[in-house]
Amino acid sequence: MPFEFEPQKIKDVILVKPKVFGDNRGFFLESYKKSDFEANGITIEFNQDNHSKSTKGVLRGLHYQAKPYGQAKLVRCARGKIYDVAVDIRPNSETFGQYVKVELSEENKQMLFIPEGFAHGFVVLSDEAELLYKASGEYAPQADRGVLWSDKDINIDWEIDFEPILSDKDKVQPKLSEINKEELI
Repeated sequence: MPFEFEPQKIKDVILVKPKVFGDNRGFFLESYKKSDFEANGITIEFNQDNHSKSTKGVLRGLHYQAKPYGQAKLVRCARGKIYDVAVDIRPNSETFGQYVKVELSEENKQMLFIPEGFAHGFVVLSDEAELLYKASGEYAPQADRGVLWSDKDINIDWEIDFEPILSDKDKVQPKLSEINKEELI
């Protein structure tokens, strides 16, 4: 099997470690294989691929889409290094408000599977970073929502010693306690 699936501390969030075949020419890896993912409980149909490029210090997130437009994501960092964060915003979850944080990089080639019902964000640690990610649902601007990246109730340890570069939208997102729970998955 070309993947190792490592469950994280929050149910259904999975770190995916691909098998990398490398030699003096470079490397090859499978970044997705439906049969292997399904055999490990990830039965999501991905409908959209995204590619994002950001510079050092950029923090994007925490983003999610309101129901019925929720998105599961499979995120990988193809260039550079990031901390990737998934916050459980499923209202009836035992881990509501808790988060998983992993380092994704071009070196480790790992991916994070994030199911529907999570807010997602990342901070760029390298000079630049490029993320490639699959989403189960298409982007729906009318359902675009977010949670404040610095919400003290979530208390994410971003492990940064600089003021992050944020979009105007991300500077004013509501706290988790202020979001409309009727819109959540």
